[in-house]
Amino acid sequence: MPSPSSAVIELRDVTKAYSEGEATREVLTGASLTLHRGEFTVLLGRSGSGKSTLLNLISGIDLPTRGQVRVEGKDLSTLSERERTLLRRERIGFVFQAFNLLPTLTVEENVRLPLELLGRPGAQVDARVKELLGRVGLGGRERSFPDRLSGGEQQRVAVARALAHTPPLLLADEPTGNLDETTGRQVLDLLEELIRRGNACALVVSHDEALAARADRTFVLEAGRLVERTGRP
Repeated sequence: MPSPSSAVIELRDVTKAYSEGEATREVLTGASLTLHRGEFTVLLGRSGSGKSTLLNLISGIDLPTRGQVRVEGKDLSTLSERERTLLRRERIGFVFQAFNLLPTLTVEENVRLPLELLGRPGAQVDARVKELLGRVGLGGRERSFPDRLSGGEQQRVAVARALAHTPPLLLADEPTGNLDETTGRQVLDLLEELIRRGNACALVVSHDEALAARADRTFVLEAGRLVERTGRP
């Protein structure tokens, strides 16, 4: 049983509503969950079910209409916009479906970026980048630009970049959506291995039911309601 001190994400009765003219639409209603270090969690839901809204709330990009979102015990609603930005930079790693690599930077420079933004010493940065590129199978491609890589290779660079600063929380939004089935499985294998080795908390958002088979826990978003699935699909 995880201890309370290992909690990375805590949502307490979170609702998010948007105004549309004179009407109010609830995208997320009364969502609650707690995720801990070492957990590999999958969030399933169809397009428009509220998955992106939930990620935006957890990362502090947006704030809830009601309820609390806590990351490592910090209530995001009590933080300034700058404090939330720093929290994202220091404590959260992101992997996106579209890779989001900077095209004018090499593989090495893309992975170095989050470490340099945090002001890490040069020797420490060099060692971490070399270690990660080796782990993701891209040693020797340090000076390649993203447009010279396959989709699977670009996503492996994105995984390395997301984990470069050893964040306690990783958020992955449809990370295999632009990959074929075999390459997508390889990227997920790598992501899961690195997360478990680093004892981080991962929340992987997808519409792919097959992902539930590898998760420690699976949540489903339906019409704004968050439900934990028990047992295998």
